[in-house]
Amino acid sequence: MANYKLRSREEMARRIAQDIPEGSLVNLGIGMPTTVANHLPKDREVLLHSENGLVGMGPAPEKGKEDYDLINAGKQPVTLLPGAAIVHHADSFAIMRGGHLDISVLGAFQVSIDGDLANWHTGEEDAIPAVGGAMDLAVGARSTWVCMNLLTKAGESKIVRKCTYPLTGVNCVKRVYTDYGTFAPAGDHVQVIDLVEGLSMAEAEKLLGLPLR
Repeated sequence: MANYKLRSREEMARRIAQDIPEGSLVNLGIGMPTTVANHLPKDREVLLHSENGLVGMGPAPEKGKEDYDLINAGKQPVTLLPGAAIVHHADSFAIMRGGHLDISVLGAFQVSIDGDLANWHTGEEDAIPAVGGAMDLAVGARSTWVCMNLLTKAGESKIVRKCTYPLTGVNCVKRVYTDYGTFAPAGDHVQVIDLVEGLSMAEAEKLLGLPLR
């Protein structure tokens, strides 16, 4: 029996929020990454960007105070912080494509040991492709971080030697935050930034099937 406890979605979001530096302009992708907004330290100034045209998003609104005219790219209601701006969609994408984002946080199907990202299509015939702005975010941000569960439902690692799904971006992922720990693709190995308490390097290496350092 495993003697370690996996991180919950909220704990993963909190772990990412800890690493975002003061003054960063950050895009939080659809799904799990959006919850990072709820865990940013109140004494740290971080500007959150949404590709549908928001700069300066705050945490999710309190229940009953949602305004569905104010949503993020995933159609979830959001709040705006003082000084926030609503911009044209084209300007929002210019921010992404122009290299103005410090960090993008995205979900993924796979991340390779070289930092390649696959997150828009599984390649299966009945799967619905959903690239959205993922390619722009993956290559436009100065640093791309991934937030995902480490293992598939079949128990296979999503950090792989080579992606088998269609690529979103090449050599773009700097960090991978998972329920088992935090990792960084490093070409010939995977760097371990941290592991959940009780998980050994040997156990983690067996889970990933890749050399760890």
